[in-house]
Amino acid sequence: MSTPIYYANDRPHIGHVYTTTLCDVYARSMRAIGHDTFFLTGTDEHGLKVEQSATEQGLTPQELADRNSEEFQTIMSTFEMTNDDFLRTTDPRHKKQVQAFVTKLLEKGDIYLGTFEGWYDEGQEEYHTETSARDLDYTSSISGKPLVRATEKNYYFKLSAYQDCLEKLFESNPKFVLPQSRKNEVLGRLREGLQDVPISRTNFSWGIPMPDDSEHVIYVWIDALFNYITALGLGDPESTEFAERSDFWPASYHIIGKEILWFHSVIWPAVLTALDLPLPHCIYAHSFWIREGRKMSKSMGNFIDLETIESYVNKYCLDAWRYYLVTQGPLGASDADFVSDKFQDIYTSHLVNTVGNCTSRVTAMIGKYFGGVVPSESQDGERLVFDGFDWPEKCKNATEGWVAGMESFSLVAAFEAPMALIRDIDLFINDTAPFKLAKEETNQPQVAAILYQCIESLRIASMMLTPLLPNKMNEFHHAIGVDSNQGSFEELLSWGGIQEGTTITKVALFPRVDQ
Repeated sequence: MSTPIYYANDRPHIGHVYTTTLCDVYARSMRAIGHDTFFLTGTDEHGLKVEQSATEQGLTPQELADRNSEEFQTIMSTFEMTNDDFLRTTDPRHKKQVQAFVTKLLEKGDIYLGTFEGWYDEGQEEYHTETSARDLDYTSSISGKPLVRATEKNYYFKLSAYQDCLEKLFESNPKFVLPQSRKNEVLGRLREGLQDVPISRTNFSWGIPMPDDSEHVIYVWIDALFNYITALGLGDPESTEFAERSDFWPASYHIIGKEILWFHSVIWPAVLTALDLPLPHCIYAHSFWIREGRKMSKSMGNFIDLETIESYVNKYCLDAWRYYLVTQGPLGASDADFVSDKFQDIYTSHLVNTVGNCTSRVTAMIGKYFGGVVPSESQDGERLVFDGFDWPEKCKNATEGWVAGMESFSLVAAFEAPMALIRDIDLFINDTAPFKLAKEETNQPQVAAILYQCIESLRIASMMLTPLLPNKMNEFHHAIGVDSNQGSFEELLSWGGIQEGTTITKVALFPRVDQ
């Protein structure tokens, strides 16, 4: 699975952190389930915008790419991402394979030399026909800036030749593009008919040269799309990467922002088909973040940059940041509003009052009534069961819901499963009132069973929450004497994982924070 590779003409911001966090949560979950997992990210370092930005800053394009790529690599460490590789399009391994793939397309006749006349979006580095430019009112759909009229000699990829192939793809694989609204957008544009697309430029030099024609550099978008397979060595069968990683293609998910959907859902599968390579299983295009009801803009001063992100992490903690991004973010068809008051509310209600309160409450009662030692849920060899609370079954159902949600990239639904389980534990405590039962010695077996079932259900819920809240859940596991790295996924989420007699300590995972 992969993020897009991030354009290195500027510094990272919330959009980059959001997409990478989604992928990190998914990758951690797939590893926990037991799937072989390869998580790829990186930087897209060629193109006109990098060249222009470098000139404006008095740098060479390579110097600017090096500086900004280093910032992106730093955030992978700062935000504790677990990517398996970080690819730079200036890497020799990438450039070599891109030229090999383009050579193959030239030899097959899928690329030819022609002349482009039309409109160009300089910000997106995207070409538009007269029809699509008119539909956009001759302005960029992303930046709002005017499109530029351009005439240029280019190499073209025969995208039009793959019209039928792509129509059949969308018909036979209804989940190739998600969410559904994004798929509908692609289908609408596809029905207008495909035009061949330029894959080279001549008005700048910062890029990978076309094979045997150094006047042309390979269009940044074609160059960038190849990253998904060059990182695996698919263009260099003699490489170490190919030997070790080729089985990871095709990707399960390409996670991208909606603004780059066309490249990934139409041009990319057409190029892969031309190369006789299998297609990724799903292109998932999330929406955008806005802030306090307004589109983010550096000029308006409401942009969520790294410094702003770090202020939230320092105030609340990294896990709280991850939780808010994933559960409140624009994963579906609509943009999501980043609101400071809402962040505070979600932190307090979901993490402090639900996860934090329940874990603290249960560990404190075990400390108070059983000296910090996990009691038995059985009396005379029989497990005690309380009406309406079959905890092994509840935990099994929650686990199945979590797995189904994760494997379909329905992250919000997936994490609702353990959160609902924790809310049920609170309800169970309120219904059974172990703090009242404990006043009578004869009720000790019932109190023991209640608290065992609470701590064991919390353990199972925490295993599901670990990919989202890795630091706090590891803190909880340490407090209850559990090693989340020992045992298979089935064993870790099966009832009875915490042993009677285990010594535990009280936890306070999410302290209250004043706004």
